[in-house]
Amino acid sequence: MMSILQTAALLFALTGTGVRASADDGNGTDYLVYVAAESEDIVAVAKFDAATRKVEVVKRVSVGYQPTEVEGPHGLTVDPDGRHWYLSVAHGKPYGYLYKYTTETDDLVGRCELGLFPATMEISRATGLLYCVNFNLHGRMEPSTVSIVDPEEMVEVARTTTGTMPHGSRITPDGMLHYSCSMMSDMLYEIDAVTFELKRQLRLTISDDAADAPMGAGPMNGAGTNDGAMGDGDMPMGDDVSRAMAVAKPTWAYPHPTKDLVYVALNGAAQVVEVDTQTWKITRRFETAKAPYNLEVTRDGRKLVVTHKGAQSVGIWDLETGNEVARVPTSRKVTHGVVLSPDSRFAFVSNESIGSNKGTLDVIDLSTNELVSSTDIGLQAGGIAFWKMN
Repeated sequence: MMSILQTAALLFALTGTGVRASADDGNGTDYLVYVAAESEDIVAVAKFDAATRKVEVVKRVSVGYQPTEVEGPHGLTVDPDGRHWYLSVAHGKPYGYLYKYTTETDDLVGRCELGLFPATMEISRATGLLYCVNFNLHGRMEPSTVSIVDPEEMVEVARTTTGTMPHGSRITPDGMLHYSCSMMSDMLYEIDAVTFELKRQLRLTISDDAADAPMGAGPMNGAGTNDGAMGDGDMPMGDDVSRAMAVAKPTWAYPHPTKDLVYVALNGAAQVVEVDTQTWKITRRFETAKAPYNLEVTRDGRKLVVTHKGAQSVGIWDLETGNEVARVPTSRKVTHGVVLSPDSRFAFVSNESIGSNKGTLDVIDLSTNELVSSTDIGLQAGGIAFWKMN
């Protein structure tokens, strides 16, 4: 029998350092994620069993408030303590909503109106506030906003204006900086999470120099260094934005977990760029398959995982060498979102599919770069968030 100290040590290993323990054995761990089916108004709770290598939907939650309308659940996030999950619903009259649910029972406990087509979001560990981009898909081609919400009271406390069709709302691990990009302005934006001030913006449009720059490994050796910060007066506004600057069409931004770097998916250019946030310049470009859409970096900082919306695949890069080490075909077309397990072992990928075919959730083993399991979610599976490891 174990002593009290041995038992306490075991409990600490399972709770305080569970990520490291599960990475060692790889078995006996359940991974739970939330996935939204945008054209079916449901959110699925899916569980992946690392021992059996099977993923399954354990619950489906109906969402929205208009029974005769498809409201479009889009973005998902889970708060840092894991007690609540949040959902952006794009369709309202005319504005969309942010919904709050408990993870224990999946009951709706709050709602807050945001802007036109609220999309991706995340909660800052430093401020406790939620930052959601208003994508404004069906509105005019004009600069939109990031809504800042108090998730405890479900009250919008501020809005920060960025660019046209903002997307990819992500926050640095320390919770102090917020990054997003605007699809129709070709810009990366940095917001102070405490003051809500737009601090910097970086043009991501491909220049003639950058088009010939080395891909993947190594710095750009000066090529593309004209991708510098712009002042507010330098950015075209209104309908001129899409005509003047929508070339790269960035759709996602993700800060590196330990380094002063941000990775941005350029959906229109078939590239991912690496931005050094100290110099505020692009340092590397990674050539991808068609239409990179979402991306994430493993918690250990070693791998970059990118979904290809136009190529039905997921690309995996070694960030040390800059080389693409695998391109994994997915189970259905229109590959959308990706989240990675905290132990850096698995990628969970949503696929929208087409027409009446159900969208799916795929699980990719990042140690072998193989698709190991898949399950149906619902029509147009898109938004995805990691919940917890058991």
